[in-house]
Amino acid sequence: MAETLLAMQDIQKQFGKVTALENACFQLNRGEIHALLGANGAGKSTLMKILSGVYEHDGGDILLEGTGRRFKSPKAAKEQGVYCVYQEVDTAIVPELSVAENIMLDTFASNKALFISKKRIRARAKEVLKQLQFEHIPVQKQALELSLAEKQIVLIARALVHSAKIIIFDEPTAPLSVHESERLFSVMEKLKNQGVGCIFISHRLPEVFEICDRITVMREGKTVSTVETTFTTQDRVVEDMLGAAFTNEFTKHEKHIGEPLLEVSGLSDGYKLQDISFSVSEGEIVGIVGLVGAGKTELAKTLFGVPPARRGKIVLNKKEAKILHPAHAIKAGIVLVPEERRKEGLFVHESLRINATFPNLRRFTRGFFMNRPAEKAFTDEIIASLQIKTDGTETPLVHLSGGNQQKVAIGKWTSLDSSIYLFDEPTKGVDIGAKVDIFKLIRQVSEKQKGVIYFSSEIHEILGISDRILVMYDGQIVKEFSRDEATQEKILLYASGGKEEQHEREKHSVSI
Repeated sequence: MAETLLAMQDIQKQFGKVTALENACFQLNRGEIHALLGANGAGKSTLMKILSGVYEHDGGDILLEGTGRRFKSPKAAKEQGVYCVYQEVDTAIVPELSVAENIMLDTFASNKALFISKKRIRARAKEVLKQLQFEHIPVQKQALELSLAEKQIVLIARALVHSAKIIIFDEPTAPLSVHESERLFSVMEKLKNQGVGCIFISHRLPEVFEICDRITVMREGKTVSTVETTFTTQDRVVEDMLGAAFTNEFTKHEKHIGEPLLEVSGLSDGYKLQDISFSVSEGEIVGIVGLVGAGKTELAKTLFGVPPARRGKIVLNKKEAKILHPAHAIKAGIVLVPEERRKEGLFVHESLRINATFPNLRRFTRGFFMNRPAEKAFTDEIIASLQIKTDGTETPLVHLSGGNQQKVAIGKWTSLDSSIYLFDEPTKGVDIGAKVDIFKLIRQVSEKQKGVIYFSSEIHEILGISDRILVMYDGQIVKEFSRDEATQEKILLYASGGKEEQHEREKHSVSI
């Protein structure tokens, strides 16, 4: 019989007049990996923020090991053994401190002693890293020198060193490669075997079904289902998340492909990209797919002028475009929705209005003054057309979910009458509900006879949305497929540096 570690019962939470949680429930067993899923605004983040002490709940009960709890701060939650490992690990890591100091950081916060032994700190850090089988990470190394995956291990080690009972993993694999994700899953299995309860939030359903024992789905602030993973399917989970059978957005759409808009020939950046040549036509979505490190992001940025190409030619609307800076790209009619939206695509601490209208400032400027009513009306229009969930135009973007932030990042550029739209991993870190909305937005852009380049390492997405597919490997385009020719196996073969000829040799049957 499984031992209940955590029970959250009938949790209520209001933000002004908005009901964020209504009778939400969640139960976690000791030594269990339990997925918490839901579309944007479903309430899963709010529920976890209550558990981790960021918010206090308005009603309901939290029982930890059978005892009622109310966490009034993250510090109070940590003292009871509740820790978080976030997708954006840099928000919780102090880059200038060593690995050992980052692991022991919460000890410093609670320790009133004037002097702390570096020798003891390093010894304890080594001990916990060995426990996770990551003893190869040097404890004296500065955290800023670590990879994203190593930083996550440091956060897990920080939780373990303080005898964590519950660790919340919030989209932990979004920034990781496949290999790094597998190593993280191995660590989670070790935690499970040690009796730690793991809560796993992810938009990648194959991962959920690979690693999790149970799945809880939330919708509109309520818990709608909890089921053992072996007794459900991905389709059923998606149906629970969206409230209806999922209409597959990957169905083929009849569309008109017009004249060539963009022609790239011999493009190189002097570092990663080598002799890139391709074209994009009016109304066409060209998918560029590759594994981590293939050069997709470098190509997107070079087309946008950061940095400019060292060699090659870019022809847009039959005229050669000299793109030495993003301003030149925007003026020529090329815009980029970058992969790192929080760092490069948005002002996350500014309002939705400021972010939405930033590329259009001239439209709202009269001399030295801004036309605030026109600015607000324009933002209201974007909120309505993109179905952005927000309290209003002045909401800081940092308070929106990842999917809604991405809608703003896309919406602010679609308001310009550009010719070519570059989308670099546009669905990274967003759930399936927001993903469907983003696909619709991208299709709407192409239906206006604009050219779209969709950069992604998610092969099934590329197969679903693209009219034509280019495969990148080691800074080069190594294969082109029509939509009808492409399969997941063929794309993966070329993306891994292979060639189809290897699979076309004569087959001989073997008897054993």
